[in-house]
Amino acid sequence: MPASTWSGRTALVTGAASGIGAHVVNRLRELGATVVGLDRAHRDEAEPDFLTADVTDRAALAATIGNRFGPSTALDALVNCAGIGAIGTITDNDDAEWHRVLDVNVVGTARVTTAALPALLRSPTAAVVNVSSIAAWAGLPNRALYSASKGAVQALTLATAADFIGRIRVNCVCPGTVDTPWVGRLLAQAGDAEAERRALAARQPMGRLATTEEVAAAICWLASTEASFVTGTALGVDGGMNGLRLPC
Repeated sequence: MPASTWSGRTALVTGAASGIGAHVVNRLRELGATVVGLDRAHRDEAEPDFLTADVTDRAALAATIGNRFGPSTALDALVNCAGIGAIGTITDNDDAEWHRVLDVNVVGTARVTTAALPALLRSPTAAVVNVSSIAAWAGLPNRALYSASKGAVQALTLATAADFIGRIRVNCVCPGTVDTPWVGRLLAQAGDAEAERRALAARQPMGRLATTEEVAAAICWLASTEASFVTGTALGVDGGMNGLRLPC
């Protein structure tokens, strides 16, 4: 992607302190964008342009994003990476956990987008990219709550794209299993972490986990002006996991 695609454009990235969000921040800055990160805590106190806010706090988000993007400031791209996981069947997560995960993954995405909306509408090339998951498409074992939340993110993406057609492009990515710190923590809880990693890799048709850089590259393209005729799309970055049925 040419740097000129992002020259003079500004992006806001949530979940920016680690994982996919951190790599989106780095890649967009390399491409020449002005990038504002947002997370509950700094990844680095020396970070040049970083907002501290929790996506579950509507008032704090409105104030924090509103103060950074004032009445004359445009926002060209919003990337909603903030999210949390959950393990278990439909019987394993209590009501509190259901509310917590949906509050972060779904309502949090809506809250951030709402807070950023005035600034997005000031841009002639505004784009929103949400992070869904292969779990929105494929029935994965022991991921009932997580899958429900990411399916809702995909549906929210399509509805928002319809509501703002011609003014803001709205898309999402649906990654397969990505080699992130969260996956690393899950593996650390397994009895045999290496065997569990091999099983996760084997579930991907390409035989390995996705890298955060690969997912970040897809996000940055969807948010760029190169994707100017792409909206209401869920882009799989899943190594073929959703569409391929390979022989055993």
